Amino acid sequence: QVQLVESGGGFVQTGGSLRLSCAASGRTFSAYAMGWFRQAPGKEREFVAAISRSGGRTYYVDSAKGRFTISRDNAKNTMYLHMNSLKPEDTAVYYCAAGTPGLGVRPLLLNDYDYWGQGTQVTVSS
Repeated sequence: QVQLVESGGGFVQTGGSLRLSCAASGRTFSAYAMGWFRQAPGKEREFVAAISRSGGRTYYVDSAKGRFTISRDNAKNTMYLHMNSLKPEDTAVYYCAAGTPGLGVRPLLLNDYDYWGQGTQVTVSS
């Protein structure tokens, strides 16, 4: 089992920045690809960003490219999402997730992940 705990969410104004963290425990962190998803009220949970086991490959939803940066520190069992130039459309509960996708598979889908955190709220005011 893997336990994931998000932190770093909060309330910011348009154009502001936040850094989300996801701390993992229970198993070897480096064995998992990691991702961030978000869910706004009344909407489906959507992919935001993902990072490979070693951190060598990253993926982003189009709306986040150039604004968000995903990273991981395997020595600290922690993943991060640096969010800049935040917009009201970014308002959502953000979830971190861990998974073991197959070789060559980009971990972009909900079903690519086996473990989920409880979520952290990000609110961007206009």
